[in-house]
Amino acid sequence: MKTVKDYIRTIADFPHEGILFRDVTTLFADPRGFRMAIDQLLHPWAGQPIDKVVGLEARGFILGGAIAHQLSKGFVPIRKKGKLPGQTISQAYKLEYGEAIMEMHEDAIQPGERVLIVDDLLATGGTCEAGLKLVEKLGGKIVGCSFIVDLPELGGRKKLEAMGQNVQVLCEFEGL
Repeated sequence: MKTVKDYIRTIADFPHEGILFRDVTTLFADPRGFRMAIDQLLHPWAGQPIDKVVGLEARGFILGGAIAHQLSKGFVPIRKKGKLPGQTISQAYKLEYGEAIMEMHEDAIQPGERVLIVDDLLATGGTCEAGLKLVEKLGGKIVGCSFIVDLPELGGRKKLEAMGQNVQVLCEFEGL
């Protein structure tokens, strides 16, 4: 029987030489694989009170939308700077090659709402950390963070757990 990891293809030297890109689009394209991933991403949170699901740009939108639908909860996108039409709040974060800014609508989360953050891949944890800070600026309470893939060598999971976050991943890949 196939696992979620079996549906993920690896593409060498993308987007730069020496990188092994973990491509989840092959997982999304297969109905059994996609259903398996959504079910497994939901499982650790069964019975937990969740008010909103936050998806991190861009593949987190696909996962977050499906999870929010399954839970009958609202979905909130966190996007790169300048992509949201309404009034936003911003959070800068570090990348390997510089800095970027993520934004969220300032009315997307109400104080006290319980939030699950979702994305496809956990590398250094910088994008998720920015998302956590945005949710917290609005008074949201983080229930946890879910990812399909963890790249443990990059330390993102350890970073988020050191911040007190409950981090769930479906599979790990060694290497960058």
